[in-house]
Amino acid sequence: MTWWATLLLLGGTLAVLFAIGLPVAFAFLGVNLLGAWIFLGGEVGLEQLVRNAAGSVNSFSLAPIPLFILMGELLFHSGLAYRAIDAIERLLFRLPARLACVTVVGGTTFAALSGSSIANTALLGGTLSQEMLKRGYSTTLALGPAMAVGGIAVLIPPSALAVMLGSLSGISISQLLIGGILPGMLMGVAFLAYVILAARFDPSCAPNDVDTKQLPFRERVVPFFRDVVPLFFIFIAVIGGMLAGIATPTEAAALGATTALLATLFYRQLTWSSFVKSMLETAKVSVSILFIIVASVTFSQILSFSGATNGFLTLIQTVELSPIALVVAMLLILLVMGCFIDQISMMMITLPFFMPLAQAAGIDLVWLGLMMLVAIELGLLTPPFGILLMVMQGVSRSTPLLQIYRAALPFIIIELLILALMVLWPQLTLFLPSLVR
Repeated sequence: MTWWATLLLLGGTLAVLFAIGLPVAFAFLGVNLLGAWIFLGGEVGLEQLVRNAAGSVNSFSLAPIPLFILMGELLFHSGLAYRAIDAIERLLFRLPARLACVTVVGGTTFAALSGSSIANTALLGGTLSQEMLKRGYSTTLALGPAMAVGGIAVLIPPSALAVMLGSLSGISISQLLIGGILPGMLMGVAFLAYVILAARFDPSCAPNDVDTKQLPFRERVVPFFRDVVPLFFIFIAVIGGMLAGIATPTEAAALGATTALLATLFYRQLTWSSFVKSMLETAKVSVSILFIIVASVTFSQILSFSGATNGFLTLIQTVELSPIALVVAMLLILLVMGCFIDQISMMMITLPFFMPLAQAAGIDLVWLGLMMLVAIELGLLTPPFGILLMVMQGVSRSTPLLQIYRAALPFIIIELLILALMVLWPQLTLFLPSLVR
């Protein structure tokens, strides 16, 4: 079987399984069963699939995934996230489009503490976004910021998706985690600037909601230092150890999860029911991710043994693209794929091709990995099937889906501009990783 026929067979089977609604992990498992039987030698291939399953998850580098997820679940279910957002709202009372600004600042803060895009958007979309709609905000400022900052959680540590990308591609996980800080913070600043400028130039899109209660200065500042500043020790615990070279990503994740647990106990926000719920949600998400990693190893092996990987690489190399053109082509592929399939599937399908191409072209893998994360993050927002668009529709059922698409558009443009800046100025992504000892 030719390499392109192999791609058509595996890709077509995968498309059919997605179309009938099979979860990502089981869709790839079905393709793996077919591919292992055909290309890896029948029963011998199935035995190899089982060995791959055991070996792929028996890796210490995957330990940060459940620990990062646990951090976010503890903060979410204990209510500490709500307290932090309320404190930020009190502090930003003089800004135009105050609630939209709170959404950006609070969402970026929660992204730096949780690493969960869906939890971030669900939290902000179900609270602040609905309040803004009641006050007469435009749908762009009411819904757009909550979806946009949800995507920042893919970049800013703790990011389970960055850990997964690093483990599947062989890129340094600590450098990916640290390298996402500057682009992620830049996105938060750009989102905030857009919200303020939009409210300045068109006041009708954000009614004057400056707090008229005029709380004393102490009552505005004290909650921020009480409910927000201590939580940044979680972020410092995760990043500081890796930057100083005294903690691996796994050790930093364990320290972060412990700090998050201590924070919930310190604020007396943790109940037995919220603790159990946090653990159960962590287990559900972690098992799902590990199933996907199991499938990815055999999928890459099938592509290699069948000759599909070499055939595709040979085809690309005959075009003789420059390294920068090759990077742009990879990102365009990811951006198009992000409109139709989920982020983990994008990684599993493209990494077996992208990594050998990048290594052959001498492309810095950390730089490429971080740009891939931004392109994957954009897939969370791009119509028609961006998952954060679906989350927002779920918490805001009265808003038509087309309006949700329009609300996301300005923030998609901002992220595309930052992605272009990362391509043109690699130091934006490589400066902090270069400091890792």
